Amino acid sequence: MLKRMQKQQGDKDIAEQVITPSGEILIKDKKQITKDKIRKFLLGSKEKEGFLKVFVIYALLICIGFIYIYPILHMLSSSFMTLDDLLDSSINWIPSSFNLDNYKQAAKSMDFWKSFGQSVLIAGLPTICNLISCSIIGYGLARFEFPGKKVVLGIILFTFILPSQVTMIPTYVLYSNMGILGTIWSFVLPSILGMGINAPIFILIFWQFFRQVPKVLIEAAQIDGAGYWKSFYRISLPSAAPAIITVSLFSFVWYWNESYLTSMYVSGITTKSGWTSLIIQLKNFATNYDKYSQTATNAVTSINESINMSGTMLSILPLLIMYFVLQRYFVESIDRTGITGE
Repeated sequence: MLKRMQKQQGDKDIAEQVITPSGEILIKDKKQITKDKIRKFLLGSKEKEGFLKVFVIYALLICIGFIYIYPILHMLSSSFMTLDDLLDSSINWIPSSFNLDNYKQAAKSMDFWKSFGQSVLIAGLPTICNLISCSIIGYGLARFEFPGKKVVLGIILFTFILPSQVTMIPTYVLYSNMGILGTIWSFVLPSILGMGINAPIFILIFWQFFRQVPKVLIEAAQIDGAGYWKSFYRISLPSAAPAIITVSLFSFVWYWNESYLTSMYVSGITTKSGWTSLIIQLKNFATNYDKYSQTATNAVTSINESINMSGTMLSILPLLIMYFVLQRYFVESIDRTGITGE
């Protein structure tokens, strides 16, 4: 009797009853239970993702993030090094002393504050015009049906695919005949007409977003007496905040980083207009630094990798600050563009 009771107790220790959804009772031993727990931990279940999947995702994100952030870290580290640190093979990342003279000399040679102010105007004014024109065009394509609408969408998409080099010379001749070559109107006027840099993609972003706005809101506003324009800027436009943030950031960055078109249309190749930007100053950094070193009253260090890296950091620093400040709003705008409508 005692042996039978001990055997039953031992069976309880090595087995467990499991009730399936169909009502069947299965007996699993502890080894099988342990295997199931390990499998769920590694591969996951319907309620929770497995460790292997999470590990692979985070490993890929870390590797991709390192690929992007490594050049910036290397550039930042090199920009603070002295010439002795550059020649010392034992110093790779952390300089022996943080040399701020590199930034001072690079900023003076680039005429930083003047170039920064003009860069903000060159990138900011067309961005505002892009927002106004592209939102109106996108709203019209999303809310109105008219003959040839698909053809218009196809032309817009084709203009985005068409390389800018194809239309560069005709555009240059057109701006020259209009008398806006070498002025900021070379960027502002096309943006007003919805033909700025990468404007087709902005039109498609607004078009896709306005299609998702529930029609019942527009119809309710029209019943209350609102016209087309009032329905646009009172109902549709406030709800398009995610698209506005996305277009603003992309447009500003693209205008800011554009060096070739800026030097051709705004700064002027044949005519000196006085307009410049940080990217153009960086493009001509070696020439500008030589001119600065010849006219500087104090001692100037010969141009080296650290000074070059300092100039590069100064040219991208405003964009980095803008990204860190607006990162949360940008991510939220991307998430909110997935809203569904009727």
